[in-house]
Amino acid sequence: MTPNDDTVIDHTRQWLEKAVIGLNLCPFAKAPYIKNRVRIAVSRAPHPDGFLEDLDRELQLLAATPAADIETSLLVHPALFADFLQFNDMLDFADQAVADNGLEGIIQIAPFHPHFQFADTAPEDIGNYTNRSPYPTLHLIREDSIAKAAESFPDAAAIFERNIALLEEMGHEGWDKLGIPKG
Repeated sequence: MTPNDDTVIDHTRQWLEKAVIGLNLCPFAKAPYIKNRVRIAVSRAPHPDGFLEDLDRELQLLAATPAADIETSLLVHPALFADFLQFNDMLDFADQAVADNGLEGIIQIAPFHPHFQFADTAPEDIGNYTNRSPYPTLHLIREDSIAKAAESFPDAAAIFERNIALLEEMGHEGWDKLGIPKG
C-alpha cells in the first residue's frame, strides 16, 4: 500500500531532521529548513515519463521562485522506483531535464533512495546510508546556494569523508536507533 502524500512528506521531514540535519550530513541543510525554504513535492506519476514531467514542473517552479521563498526542493516518488538500479538509470534523464530547461549551472540534482548504493560498495555498506532516504528522492539544489554555503565550508570534500567516518562509528545499530521511517 502506497502511503498518502501527508505521510510521505512527514517521513521525508523526519529523515531530514534526524539524519540530514540531525547528524549534520549536510551542513548547509539546516538554515533553509528552519527558515521554511525547503519544498517537498510528491509525484504520483504512473510511469517514469510522467515523473520526468513532474521534474520539469518542479525545476521550472524552483527557477521562477525567489530563493527567499523556496531555496531548495525535494521531489519524492513513494512507489515508482522501488528498484535502485532503475532509479539510477533515470538520473541521466533527470540531468538532461536540467539541461532541457536551460538550468545547467543554475540547478543541480542530488539523488537519494532507500537502497542507494555507491559504485564498488556492498549493498549494506554503511557509507551508502549517507544517501538513503525513506523514498526515491531528487534534491533540486540552486548552485548559488551551494556557492554561498561553500564560502562558510570551503573543504566540501571533507563533508563526505566525515559522513562516512560518522556512519562507520554509528554502524547499522546506531542508524536504526534514529528511527527514520522506511517507506
